[in-house]
Amino acid sequence: MLYFVATPIGNLEDISIRAINVLRECDVIACEDTRHSKILLDHYYISTKTIAYHKFNETNSADGIIKLLKDGKNVAVISDAGMPVISDPGQILTKKLLENDLPFTVVPGANAGLSALILSGFDASKFAFFGFLSEKNKELKSALESIKNFVGTKIIYSSKYNINKDLSSLYSFLGNVKVAIASELTKMHEKVEFFTLPAQIDEPKGEYVIVVEQPTKEETKADDETLLKELKILLKSNTKTDAFKLIQKKYNITKSYIYNLYESNKSKLM
Repeated sequence: MLYFVATPIGNLEDISIRAINVLRECDVIACEDTRHSKILLDHYYISTKTIAYHKFNETNSADGIIKLLKDGKNVAVISDAGMPVISDPGQILTKKLLENDLPFTVVPGANAGLSALILSGFDASKFAFFGFLSEKNKELKSALESIKNFVGTKIIYSSKYNINKDLSSLYSFLGNVKVAIASELTKMHEKVEFFTLPAQIDEPKGEYVIVVEQPTKEETKADDETLLKELKILLKSNTKTDAFKLIQKKYNITKSYIYNLYESNKSKLM
């Protein structure tokens, strides 16, 4: 059996009894960083053999893990923090496990995105996780379009190197939306800061979770019926883009709100 095991995202006590037992009893632990994982393993007196399994050797290591499983070994996969596969190595391995009809399971636990979502207090009934934003312009633009078009709370990961750039990118696509920025989750200096974009973090450290709130009707200066009525009139003499801009400026609403309103009511605007 292969086990994807969640590990603490900060506080070493955020690990389940089952996870500790699996890590003790399996034959091999595949780690994103064996040196980093040694801190956790030593803390719980786990002496299981470790091997490296990170993004730079993911394909070759996945083949090695498949061989171990076929030889009858039990393998646990852990990342530096949180759930493997989620913005961490493991995706290639899951595909190979399915291709080889090999059994695998998950030992669940801590997750930074979900923790930040709860701490934000934003609507958790509908949300989407977008991971880290790409530094490549084409991929970044595509991701930002997806974020803009999703109606619900958005969860994005960022690092100290990219947090301010990411906040600027989000502002350029979403406008003046509310965000919660969580850092040092589960640690002594855990912090959640609330901003309305644009915003910047002074002297950023460590990793961050950005939670973006979905604007509600109450935050606009007009109800949907009024917005649709004006939009219908504007579309007769303006391009869709220009009509959106005029509505957005007049009522101080975000690009995403008017876009989603349009997409949901196309038939009424024809």
